[in-house]
Amino acid sequence: MKFRDNQPPPTGFQLAPMIDVVFLLLIFFIVTYQLSDYETELEVSVPTAEEGITTTRHYLEEIINIRSDGTIVMEKQVYTLDELQAKMERLARVNKNQPIRIRGDADTRYQDVVNVIDRCRKAGIWNVSFATQKPKSK
Repeated sequence: MKFRDNQPPPTGFQLAPMIDVVFLLLIFFIVTYQLSDYETELEVSVPTAEEGITTTRHYLEEIINIRSDGTIVMEKQVYTLDELQAKMERLARVNKNQPIRIRGDADTRYQDVVNVIDRCRKAGIWNVSFATQKPKSK
């Protein structure tokens, strides 16, 4: 008596879908890395501190740049205090513990920095940090 083998033929390993996924992941990480560096305003020279270190950015951390003339720049767009507060309120609705880093120029008036902090607090954001850098070695 002859038995039939009802097993389908073995399938080969499909490389094309795996290569597609690898390229998509590669593109994702390249794009997100580039987006994280463009927010640092080149016109802002942050103050120096002996204990100043360059820390890694937190996930979803937003950077607020304050130029020496008091201009507020975020995501390469200039904001007024009211516009900044509205944006912070939108961010706080999405993430209750939204991290914010303030990069104030070394020549920025202290009042301008306090105004930005005040607007962040009014919007419900309490996770605020400040950017500093180590003094240059002589």
